[in-house]
Amino acid sequence: MEDKLELELYTRPTCSDCQDAKKYLTSNRIHYANKDVSKNLSLEEDLKKISGTRIVPMFAFYKKGLFGKRKLVKHFIGFGNNRDEIINMLNIKK
Repeated sequence: MEDKLELELYTRPTCSDCQDAKKYLTSNRIHYANKDVSKNLSLEEDLKKISGTRIVPMFAFYKKGLFGKRKLVKHFIGFGNNRDEIINMLNIKK
């Protein structure tokens, strides 16, 4: 993954697509912050604010800007349908 990009993954333990995404990221040694929305109501609100929905998994890519402030670069809802774009964002060779 590009040095300046940070990945946050919003998930639920009952979501099979979420589990597939986490397995993929872990197997490719990709660092990400797992945000389990079932454990924290404020994460659910963050999820809705970013994506406009409660659907998981939601991948949020951030870049640090001037003075260390983070900026949302792009977000994706779902792993299977967005896999190629996510892999491209992570700079992973297929």
